[in-house]
Amino acid sequence: MELKGRVAVVTGGTRGVGAGITQALVRAGAEVVVCARRPPEVPLGGAEFIPVDLRDPAAVQAFFAELPRVDVLVNNAGGGPYRLLADAAPERHARVIELNLLTPLTASLAAYEHLRRAKGSVVMIGSVSGSRPSPGSAAYGAAKAGLENLARSMAVEWAPDVRVNTLVVGMVRTELAHLHYGGRDGVAAVAATVPLGRLAEPSDVGSAAVFLASDAAAYITGASLLVHGGGERPAFLDAATVNKEAGVERNL
Repeated sequence: MELKGRVAVVTGGTRGVGAGITQALVRAGAEVVVCARRPPEVPLGGAEFIPVDLRDPAAVQAFFAELPRVDVLVNNAGGGPYRLLADAAPERHARVIELNLLTPLTASLAAYEHLRRAKGSVVMIGSVSGSRPSPGSAAYGAAKAGLENLARSMAVEWAPDVRVNTLVVGMVRTELAHLHYGGRDGVAAVAATVPLGRLAEPSDVGSAAVFLASDAAAYITGASLLVHGGGERPAFLDAATVNKEAGVERNL
């Protein structure tokens, strides 16, 4: 799974999952360009940073027009605050959808000619929030659901020249994990709900991104790769009682 000689662009790749993807691509031998509004707080370790407001289509178009080549595009930029639907104006929810759905579309279209010439690859960074209820982040979940569908349609329209796949990412241990899960004890408690017994590391997502971008995945397009440690333990298992003598399980 080497990417030597290839140019990879990672949107929002300055911290967290994005930084993990950036470092994995660098280790695989790619020349990596990271674009985001704000510069990284720590060195990117071999990647180049170019400031771009990804919500500005003209700026995104200009950014890709200035690049001599793009072989891989990782649409990682995204996210959103905890916000119950009725507690915010529609405009705030719309901005979350814009960042997580329209921004990847804008970047993909801007990079298309580069990718077509290079027979390249797009990797969307999706979320398990797009396939289950996401109270407190409904707009984010809706956008991620749309992103996965967009990738599948894009894969068909752009085949055979460009492959397009999605990483459906679960809970990740980043520098902001304590804000989501409540400190060390909270992270440990949440990790215990994952079948593999831990949260993902950014490097786990990065390794999966390298795979989808590499020739090892040459026949994979329009696919969604689950990177969630086995997902969430089904609630019915915790609500069930077992008659050990009879060997019968009864759901409550």
